Amino acid sequence: MNCRHRRMGCAALVGLGAALGASADATTDYADVLDAHPVYRTEVHVTPVEQCRIERRPARSRGASATGPILGAIIGGAVGNALGHKKRNKQVGAVLGAALGGSVGYDISRRRHGERAVYREQEVCDIVAEETSRERLVGYDVTYRYAGETYSARLREHPGDRIRVRVRVTPLG
Repeated sequence: MNCRHRRMGCAALVGLGAALGASADATTDYADVLDAHPVYRTEVHVTPVEQCRIERRPARSRGASATGPILGAIIGGAVGNALGHKKRNKQVGAVLGAALGGSVGYDISRRRHGERAVYREQEVCDIVAEETSRERLVGYDVTYRYAGETYSARLREHPGDRIRVRVRVTPLG
């Protein structure tokens, strides 16, 4: 259609197009809020932390005196030497007597001094994960009513008693 010749027809089409365009666009209105519940999210933060404690730990003992085994070996060697009849037997007897005497001396020394455990205190540290958590408000679950219908949405802020809604009108047919 050429708008130069038919001014009235063009104006009517432009008006109709504007009316249809406006009806397809959205407008805003207010709806009544029925309910609004806060929604929280738990955030967990993990931080490495050094924890130290004092522990009693066994320490190397300083060792018992070697006098018992040495004295036992000397006495055992002398007895073994005295008991040997021949020259060759005297040497073997002395060696066996020294070994037996050393062992006996060691056993006597252990019984006399006792086996004492020696402990020392030592600081022991470990790295552990320490968790902290907190609740963070992420929004509100809102139930509202508009034009007799009930709707729900999650909003960032509490809406109050009324909520602004977008209304879209479209032509039927």
